[in-house]
Amino acid sequence: MASDQIRQMVNFILQEAHEKANEIRVKTEHDFNLEKQTLVHEAKLNIQEEFAKKEKDREIQERIARSAEVGECRVKKMKIRDDLLNSLLEEAASKCAVVARGQNYPQLVQKLIVQGLIKIEENEITVYCRGDDVKTVQKVLPDAVKEYVDIMKKESTVMLEPKVVLNGDRSKDLLDSTHGGIMLTAINGKIVCDNTMASRLGLVYEELLPSIRAILFPEDQ
Repeated sequence: MASDQIRQMVNFILQEAHEKANEIRVKTEHDFNLEKQTLVHEAKLNIQEEFAKKEKDREIQERIARSAEVGECRVKKMKIRDDLLNSLLEEAASKCAVVARGQNYPQLVQKLIVQGLIKIEENEITVYCRGDDVKTVQKVLPDAVKEYVDIMKKESTVMLEPKVVLNGDRSKDLLDSTHGGIMLTAINGKIVCDNTMASRLGLVYEELLPSIRAILFPEDQ
């Protein structure tokens, strides 16, 4: 009788132990599966985030590359246009040089001197020119001064007696790149009137540049 009770107690203890062990196993497996799911989910999120980051970096690099390519094309386009405009200006300058060798050049120089005298309105003026134009300026200077005096007398009834001289220092002659024309100075060079062909061409070029661009590059309009 006592042995039966002991056996029952042993069996009860063993059953409890098995049930407890099974409960621990089930809980352990559940916790393991839950932890595994969590780790897998986190790994997926990390992979997705890494992929999204790499995709974003790739898009940024593509945009940078496209922007650099567009910028490079724009620079090349601007250079081609500048080269075209510069060649146009150089061609116009070469034609100015032809004018300076023409038979009507002395009359042009005289008109440029008169314009400069009117603009400066000083009594003591020095005229500068290229070395090749010295004889031409010497020839027309008296007539230019007379024309200037006559114009001022007609406009203001004042008889002027300006002292207009040609620069005597040949080292200070204008450069050939001026393509001709003259430069007038007064008050020790403080007042300057640049009436060279290059200067006149530059003024005309700047004034006509919008129209020139519209003709050469109509796609920008």
